[in-house]
Amino acid sequence: MTTQESSTPILTIDGPRADIRFNRPDKLNRIEPAALAALDRHLDAIESDPALRVVVLTGTGRVFGAGYHIGDLDEQHSGTRTPTGDEVDFETVANRLEGCPLPTICRLNGSVYGGSTDLALACDFRIGVAGTEMVMPAARLGTHYYQGGIERYVTRLGVGAAKRLFMASVPQSSEEMVRIGFLDEAVPAEELDARVDALAARLARNAPLAVRNMKRAMNQIAVNRLDVEAFRAGYEACQQSQDFREGVRAWKEKRTPVFEGR
Repeated sequence: MTTQESSTPILTIDGPRADIRFNRPDKLNRIEPAALAALDRHLDAIESDPALRVVVLTGTGRVFGAGYHIGDLDEQHSGTRTPTGDEVDFETVANRLEGCPLPTICRLNGSVYGGSTDLALACDFRIGVAGTEMVMPAARLGTHYYQGGIERYVTRLGVGAAKRLFMASVPQSSEEMVRIGFLDEAVPAEELDARVDALAARLARNAPLAVRNMKRAMNQIAVNRLDVEAFRAGYEACQQSQDFREGVRAWKEKRTPVFEGR
């Protein structure tokens, strides 16, 4: 990845793929209000672009993310800083990332801590560098994590792993991250881009209506909140779509389908 001056998260678009990159390596990509606002704006742009098929979330430097800026939390609690009314909160952005209609991949370029672990977990897929670690220090800081984050940990990693991470703050090696399901793969640093690019290309080739509707359904089923009417509507829309007809034709003709999302 190219090195740029430290900034809020950067959005780049290349064909059907959008990349969001945390870009404060000097601060280990810690999350501050300006970063949350930028991430929220980037999700607006992504969701309004019908040409996009996949999103990759990553960071600049040796750490994916150091979590939320503890100094800002301290200032808010002490009254030194009063949040403005237009600030977007961490849980809202993390939940929105999870609910992004496009498939999302976290390219975990390095270790990950605190709230940044939840942004990674909100993605559909996570591929990281072998030798990294993750730590959730909430109990060491005396803070109670928000509902959406705990739900993601429990539903995606299991209650046992969630308790070890939240209550005991046990650091996890990349091998443990794979074992508990936080990472789909841990690969050598020199293979990271190739693995992420291959998965992104595969996702971008698949029928977007089917991918989006099944993603929404699976996320809802995971937390026992399936909207049955929306499920049925999504199912019918896919079965009646041009993409379905194209997929069947391509299978019969032994060629790669070309999907248009309709």
